Amino acid sequence: MTDIVLSLADARLTLAGNAGPVEILHAITLDILRGESVGLVGPSGSGKSSLLMLMGGLERATGGQVLALGRDLTALGEDDLARFRRGNMGIVFQSFHLVPTMTALENVALPLQIAGARDALPRAEAELARVGLGHRRNHYPSEMSGGEQQRVALARAVAPRPAILLADEPTGNLDAANGAAIIELLFTLQAETGATLVLVTHAPDLAARCSRLVRLADGRLA
Repeated sequence: MTDIVLSLADARLTLAGNAGPVEILHAITLDILRGESVGLVGPSGSGKSSLLMLMGGLERATGGQVLALGRDLTALGEDDLARFRRGNMGIVFQSFHLVPTMTALENVALPLQIAGARDALPRAEAELARVGLGHRRNHYPSEMSGGEQQRVALARAVAPRPAILLADEPTGNLDAANGAAIIELLFTLQAETGATLVLVTHAPDLAARCSRLVRLADGRLA
């Protein structure tokens, strides 16, 4: 089995703008290995989040190829992409993206239930306990702090045991103390599950925890 989990070959992204097409990413060629923790760093507007979205199939490359676990994401339809993500990827966003009408427990259980897991609720309860929020399982997002919401988002991302964990500025909306706690938790969960972690960050302390840094500038690998 190959150790390459994510592979981009001459990957490009062009989006429509008011003044015409805008080239966001230019000829990105990059391999990421099983179990790596890779930080995507660079100035604002350099294409870090767009590159992460290509890796997750949330944006479709307009040129080149994007492989995840050997599957060509550029060749999959939207339904197949959604199924692939559900089975293989956990994604954490800066703004949490919890379902506001669901409790913490229900949010964590959601991807497990969609996947048909019969033990979704007990597994979700165990994941909440791992992130220190077992006592908040019946609380809604509006009743939790930003740090607690991001812990729930992390528990939801890792609950299905994905091979790939993607995080886009996971500490961006948190204060220093909560940000530090999320950093520790993120790398602990990655180590425990063996997932490959790719994250976008501006935070030097978070970038320093990664086993490798990939720098972008103006949509190109620097």
